[in-house]
Amino acid sequence: MTVVPRKASTVVLMDQDLKTYLTKRPLTMKFFGGHYVFPGGAIEQSDLDISNEYMKGQNLNPTFEKPHYVAAARELFEEVGILISDDLSNLPHDKINEYRQLLKNKEISFLQMLIQKDITINLDRLRYFGHRVTSKGRPIRFDTRFFLTQLPKGQTPLPDFSEIDEARWYTPKEALTAHENEEIALPLPTILALNSIIDHLEGKPLILPGRKPESN
Repeated sequence: MTVVPRKASTVVLMDQDLKTYLTKRPLTMKFFGGHYVFPGGAIEQSDLDISNEYMKGQNLNPTFEKPHYVAAARELFEEVGILISDDLSNLPHDKINEYRQLLKNKEISFLQMLIQKDITINLDRLRYFGHRVTSKGRPIRFDTRFFLTQLPKGQTPLPDFSEIDEARWYTPKEALTAHENEEIALPLPTILALNSIIDHLEGKPLILPGRKPESN
């Protein structure tokens, strides 16, 4: 029986030096264990709880559900402590890990955190550029939307080392070279995303080669 892919989101975080942020998944993880990937994960039930007041976005892609954007923003915060907001004055630096733990333990939803701390995120800062669906026959499958976002001014990634073994900044070409030299392992979707960004930086459209859900 074919496993139905879970809907998910992943975020390519890029800094002002055009480097991308890659995180290494622990070897114990069943999906891409030991590989370097972008922050991301499956859509959760709480991501369906959408507020236009605290989650603004006027130019979202209409071909898929808004919770993909919400999941992307939430996962970026949970995994590496980055919020796509210009004002974090109500969330002191020493409180970030506290709220990330509450989110991970399902003691609070992402929206509840935004309301409590009076923070608005701008989903328009998540630039959608394609999706991939895990091949049929795999025991774990995802239908993943890929987004690109710029590192917000004044913020610095704070990796959650309970879920991540390592985290590094690489230019797309540096990451691909490290993979070719067997210094790091990259899964195919990450390789495709990095190549798409290289093409984009050279003036080409930002498009991720995808696999349609009905394909093998």
